[in-house]
This record gives sequence, structure tokens and C-alpha cells, in this order.
Amino acid sequence: MKKTEGIPTVTDSGKAVSSGSEWRRLLSFQNISAIYIFVVIFVIFSILVPALTGTQSFLAPGTWANLLDTQSLTVLAAIAVLIPLTAGVFNLAVGAEISFAMMLCIVLQLPSAQYQKDLGLALGLPWPVAAIITVLAGGLIGLASGLVVTRLKIDSFIATLGMSSILIALAYLISANRPFSVPAGFGSLSAANIPLGPFRLTLPVIVLIVIAVVGWYVLERTPIGRRMYAAGFNPDGARLSGVNVSRLQLGALVVGGLIAGVIGVLASSKFGGSPGYGNGMLLPALAAVFLGSTQFKGGRFNIWGTVLALYVLAVGIQGFLLVRVPDWITDFFYGVALIGAVAMSRWERTSKRLGAVKRATTLGSKK
Repeated sequence: MKKTEGIPTVTDSGKAVSSGSEWRRLLSFQNISAIYIFVVIFVIFSILVPALTGTQSFLAPGTWANLLDTQSLTVLAAIAVLIPLTAGVFNLAVGAEISFAMMLCIVLQLPSAQYQKDLGLALGLPWPVAAIITVLAGGLIGLASGLVVTRLKIDSFIATLGMSSILIALAYLISANRPFSVPAGFGSLSAANIPLGPFRLTLPVIVLIVIAVVGWYVLERTPIGRRMYAAGFNPDGARLSGVNVSRLQLGALVVGGLIAGVIGVLASSKFGGSPGYGNGMLLPALAAVFLGSTQFKGGRFNIWGTVLALYVLAVGIQGFLLVRVPDWITDFFYGVALIGAVAMSRWERTSKRLGAVKRATTLGSKK
């Protein structure tokens, strides 16, 4: 009886220890560093902005609502980078894909009489038709990148970098090297919103939520997602297990291109056509993806970590803008964040491997 009564006590104690350890892991800096970084940034700029500007603009609800809306497209760009990275391929062409999609969506809506450099693209199409063609074009660009990577066996870093250069040239070509204003009626797309008290949930934010939820579900809850993670972590091992790595990488680049097409449509509806608009999105997207990989999943690329990381970085940038620092600070901040994020990601994976080796060694010595 004593032995039987002692078993629950040990089990309960083990559960308590296990539960406590789990909470410590969940709340550790290693697991949710972006949240702790956000708290530090928030406190610093909550003090600095009023002290230097004499206003409470950093804490104003309008500032946060605007931040949520303006950064939604950059978060979508980060997801377009993350999905191929999950399968083990880079998509360095995402910024150029967005710029090309912006210009294509605008030019397709222009009557040929208003277009000085007619390449047969100024068709005067209604904006819904132009938007659909633009998104499909983004998917075709992703398909082209994927075929170069999987069929020609060119490293994705080089292939997508080359594709980026081609798309930038095409964006300037079809735009006749000039910006365009938003066509009449097209601006209503990005302006659509759902009122939520003092805030308005704009269409770009709604699209972000939908794509993030779908992306999270596919990556974390489906066999396709598990195969993608396997392909990204160990492509040779995944192939030996029967996973078609090339098909997954091709599909991931197509999905990234489709998302870039969606971003191009929303951005052109909001800002008009600018052939260089997307070029500045790659750096913050990469920084968010690698910083996000250190959140929640212990060194694994994941959707919600990426979303959190990019908005934390955006809060820092917003604080710098409000205290009127020089423009170069933005690129400097994102550059430092990218280097730090990659270093943290590598340290995370190395520490996990060392922990696994240590556990295996300990078990072996006990035997």
C-alpha cells in the first residue's frame, strides 16, 4: 500500500516541476525576446518623445492604428519571404515583385491615349480585372523563379537576386520611368474598412490576418507544412523519406509570388504606381523573419513570430521618426536588427543541438 500511495505523490511532484519548467520556458527571454524588446522600446520612447517634442504623439491611439495599417503590407512581404524559407529557398525578389505588380496593376487600368509608352499593356481595364491579372502575374513570376531553382539547379539566393534585377528593369520599362497617380475609383479598395470603436480595421490589415491565419494553419497543422519544414531543415533526409522537395520549393515560391501580387495591388490602390516602392521592403522583411524564428518555436520559422517581430521593429522605427532622427537611422536600425536576428537564430539552433547531444551523452553514460 505504501508503494502504491507513493506513486501519485512522485507523479504529482513531477507534474508540478514539469509545469513550472514549462512556464519558465514560455516566459523566458529566449522564447519571447521580441515582447521584452517591445517593452523596452515602449518605455524608452514613451519618455523620450514627450521630452524632446513636448507631445504625447507616441502614445496617441491614432499613431498605433496608423502603424497597424501602414506596416501591414510589409508584414505580408515578410510572409512572402518566410514561406519559401520554410522550404529551404530564398526569395530575394519579393521587393521587385511588389514594385512590378504595382506598376502592372496601374498600367493595365490606363487608357492607351494617356500612356506615353504603349507596350500593349494600357488596356483601360476595370480595376477588379487588373487586380486579378496582377496577382496571377505574381504567381507566374514565382513559378519562373521556382523553375530556375528546381530545374536549372541554380542556388535560390542567386536565382532570385537575378530575378529581382530583371523585375526592377521591367517595372521601370512599363512605367516609362515615372510614377502614376491612383486611377479614379481604384483608391476605394485600400480605403475599405470595418469600424471598431475609435479604430478602423482597414482592408490591408484584414488581408494580412486572413493570409497569416491560413499560412499558420497550413504550416503548423497539415502534412504539407510538416514536409516543408522537413525540406527546409534537411532536404537530403526529406528526399530519402519520400518528400518531393523540388515540388515543395516550387510551390513555396509560387505562393510567395502570389502574395507579392496581392501586396502590389493593395499598395497601388493606396499610393499609386512607384517603380521603386517595393525595394525597401526586403530588408525589414528578412529581419522580421529571422527575428521571428527565435520566437515561440525555438529557432524555427513561423508566422506569428514573424508578425510580432516586424511590428516590434516598426514601433522602434516609429519612435525614431517621432523624435526626428536622420533618415539613415531607419536602414541602420533594420541592418543591425537583421544581423542580430540571424545571430540569435543560429545561437538558438546551436544551443538546441548541444542540449540534445548532452542529453544523449547523459543517457548513454547512465546505461
